[in-house]
Amino acid sequence: MSKQIDLVDLDIYYGDFLAVQGVNLSVKANSVMSFIGPSGCGKSTVLRSINRMHEVIPGAHVKGEVNLDGENLYGPNVDPVLVRRTIGMVFQRPNPFPTMSIADNVIAGLKLEKDKKRKESMDEIVEKSLRGANLWEEVKDRLKRPGASLSGGQQQRLCIARAIAVEPQVLLMDEPCSALDPISTLAIEDLIRELKDRYTIIIVTHNMQQAGRVSDDTAFFNLSGIGKPGHLIEVGPTAQIFSHPEHKQTEDYIAGRFG
Repeated sequence: MSKQIDLVDLDIYYGDFLAVQGVNLSVKANSVMSFIGPSGCGKSTVLRSINRMHEVIPGAHVKGEVNLDGENLYGPNVDPVLVRRTIGMVFQRPNPFPTMSIADNVIAGLKLEKDKKRKESMDEIVEKSLRGANLWEEVKDRLKRPGASLSGGQQQRLCIARAIAVEPQVLLMDEPCSALDPISTLAIEDLIRELKDRYTIIIVTHNMQQAGRVSDDTAFFNLSGIGKPGHLIEVGPTAQIFSHPEHKQTEDYIAGRFG
C-alpha cells in the first residue's frame, strides 16, 4: 500500500551550507512525480533527504519535516534504517552487487534484515520481485549467474527488483535511465508506469520528454545564483507545468533556454 509524502518547510544542509531552502510539496499516493531543474539546483539532494540517505554524508542534516502519511520521518523516535526500507532507492547507475548471483542480488536486503515473519520462501520472493521488475522471463534460467553479467538495462531492472523485494511503500529513482540506451530507457519507463499501481514514485530526470511521458506531476527546482540555495519554483500536474507554467524561468528551462 503506497502512501502520500509531504515535505514541509524543508531546509537541507551540508554542514553550515544551506543547499536547498524552504521546500513545500505533496506527492500523492500511487502517482509519479518528476523532479526537474538544472544541475546543482538540489533535485537529488531533496530526493535523498526523503529516505534519510542525505544524512549519511558527514555533517549533512535537515530542518523541517518529511511526512509519510502524516508521520514525520525525522521524528525523534524514528529509525532511519526502517525509513530506508519503507522508501526504496534506485540510483543513477545500475549497482548490482558484482560477486552475487542474480537471485542473491534480489534478496540481499532481506538477508540483511533477517525477517522471520515472511510467509513466502526466498525463491518465491525472487520470482515475484523479478516479475515485478519485468525481468523474470529474461533471467529465469540463469538465476545463479552474476548480476553483473546482465546488460545495463537489465542491471537497472535488477536493482529495481532488489528495491521492491523488501516491500517498500515509496520508490525514489535518481536519474535511473541516464546511463542506459534508448530501448532500455523505454523499458524502464514502461515499468515505472506499471509500478505506480503499487508504489508512490519520485524520479529525478534531466530528460524533459521522459518527465512528460512518465509523471503525473512535476516539480521544478532552480538556483537563484552561484553559491545560493536551490528552491522549489513550482509544482503541479505535468501537462500544466509543460504547457502553461506559472513562472517564466520554468518555461525557459523546459524550452531549453538554460540548464
